[in-house]
Amino acid sequence: MSIPGQAAADALVKRLGVSIDPDLLVLALTHRSFAYEAGGLPTNERLEFLGDSVLGIVVTDKLYRSHPDLPEGDLAKMRAASVSQKALSVVAREVGLGPCILLGKGERATGGADKDSILCDGLEAIFGAIYLSHGIEVATDAILRMVGPTLDAAANSGVALDWKTSLQEACAERALGSPVYEVVGSGPDHLRHFVATVLIAGVARGTGKGSAKKHAEQDGAAAAYASLIADDAPAMDNASHDAAAPGVTPPAE
Repeated sequence: MSIPGQAAADALVKRLGVSIDPDLLVLALTHRSFAYEAGGLPTNERLEFLGDSVLGIVVTDKLYRSHPDLPEGDLAKMRAASVSQKALSVVAREVGLGPCILLGKGERATGGADKDSILCDGLEAIFGAIYLSHGIEVATDAILRMVGPTLDAAANSGVALDWKTSLQEACAERALGSPVYEVVGSGPDHLRHFVATVLIAGVARGTGKGSAKKHAEQDGAAAAYASLIADDAPAMDNASHDAAAPGVTPPAE
């Protein structure tokens, strides 16, 4: 079965480094907006559901075996960071997934081929297609080739890797109280979109977007966390400047 952008799809398979059953590949690339406009074709959502589970077990197994001394909480944070919408969308861009996804006219017009949510879902569908084509061993190899760098980054990160947890801890350290998430959803059921505004001490400090409420909240928490850290920078710079100023002697210990 051929699809629009067949050359791009063939190039995608080559970059993935693993063959995929042609019918499964078409299904993995069929976004619901395209299926709806085409009169009700099957979508990639079932494959996405399967691929999400395959990704979860592959990443969990890798983390469990690679970090025997880490407690469950740390492993969970590392997994959350590695399989987050933002992390997977980066991988999807690296393999050139966006131009291959079959989108409806409206979604194409609004830049759907580069939306984090669509890229993340499409990549998970690809994982599901690889699993059905070859089984868990080949799927494991392919997934780890793609998300391995993200896993390594998560292992070396010094902050909590669940952004909502990181933000909660940062607010507590600064006696700012707990962050509040105001989430607004829009769009029809098959194209829901959420925007989360993060309030800290009553002030909006970050905004996030996503195809699910939890994704929007995580995205907003990451932005708010970065905002708090940026606030610390001037104070640190001033302290360094004062310590180095001529004629100023640091107090004795």
